Amino acid sequence: MKKILYLIPFLIFIHSVAYTQAILIKPKQILDVRSGKLINADILVESGVIKKVAKNIPIKSEYKIIDLRNMTVLPGLMDAHVHLTGNTDLKGHEGISESSYLATIYGVKNAKETLMAGFTTVRNVGASNYSDVALRDGIEQKAIVGPTLLVSGPPLGITGGHCDSNILPAEYEYKAQGVADGPWEVRRKVRENKKYGVDLIKYCATGGVMSKGTNVNNRQYTLDEMKAIVDEAHTLGMKVAAHAHGLQGIRMAIEAGVDSIEHSSLIDQETVNFAISKGVFLAMDIYVSDYILGEGAKNGIPEYSLEKERIVGKKQRENFKMAFESGAKMAFGTDAGIYPHGKNARQFKYMVQWGMTPIEAIQASTINTAELFGLNNIGEIKESFDADIVAVMGNPLDDITLLENIDFVMKEGQIIK
Repeated sequence: MKKILYLIPFLIFIHSVAYTQAILIKPKQILDVRSGKLINADILVESGVIKKVAKNIPIKSEYKIIDLRNMTVLPGLMDAHVHLTGNTDLKGHEGISESSYLATIYGVKNAKETLMAGFTTVRNVGASNYSDVALRDGIEQKAIVGPTLLVSGPPLGITGGHCDSNILPAEYEYKAQGVADGPWEVRRKVRENKKYGVDLIKYCATGGVMSKGTNVNNRQYTLDEMKAIVDEAHTLGMKVAAHAHGLQGIRMAIEAGVDSIEHSSLIDQETVNFAISKGVFLAMDIYVSDYILGEGAKNGIPEYSLEKERIVGKKQRENFKMAFESGAKMAFGTDAGIYPHGKNARQFKYMVQWGMTPIEAIQASTINTAELFGLNNIGEIKESFDADIVAVMGNPLDDITLLENIDFVMKEGQIIK
């Protein structure tokens, strides 16, 4: 027994050395996502941080050398709208019988798939019983592998709204955890979410595609309620994301002071200009419509959801193009969890098809989303930034779909793939 105890400090020391060993990455080229230029340089990583970016960094015997001479290196990608907890293989309403504990276990699998796809930081916007908080903490404590997470816990919503659960009949008297009505009740719910460890607040400002009995055009919450949510969250140091498809709900959420609008499907030019004036980010999930309409029926998505998606899908893409060309602040959000995890990068192609250049689409998933997250140490290959680094064969500026097959992933200096 004593021998085992003597070994423990030694093993901890070995682990520490392995983690802090300097790593020298030698790529073909680095994509400077801010300028859009390709540069020839090496990257020195120490203790999880980018120590130096320069040409021909001298090799030392203690360095671990990573030869990426045929690859383009860029910062780790980000997704502002994912749902990691839960089983995406369940059909229709089968998930209603799934416990939050089982949903968290599936979240472990989904988080790893997301990270392996090159997404090193993501925002989880909606999970019951704070399962996303547990997932985040497990990743931070290195018990499991996954991206850096920002989590919202249970999203706030009105009784019978998109963020409620409207499947069961009245005799069950069931409502979702985030349901709160009235300015003081929503403040209490924000405080409760903060108490249990969330990083941000999400609320539903309109109906949604996947919920029973809601209309995507209809506003949910009054302006007073929305202002109360935002004021309380900002007072507690948290940002606010508003789910909103319909125009009135989008505009009211912007007026209330939210930090991002999720979906933004039916936004108009006047409201885009309003968002620009307030510095509000738009996270428009323009890939997922093809998955819902192409795969949804056989995967058990109800007809009422498919019909609503037919209303918003193409219009959302047209409005994405209008918003981007107008100068709106565009984040990268995909609604992963509606489609299988690890396929987040499929959205890049759609962003390019609907008006962005490849570098602008990449900027949305790096420097733009880092700004939305309020994180100033990620999103670029830059000295003193976290060593969140991915690489692909070829040049994604020539073919954006290369990002759908990431060849190398490093998170905080640790090689994942």
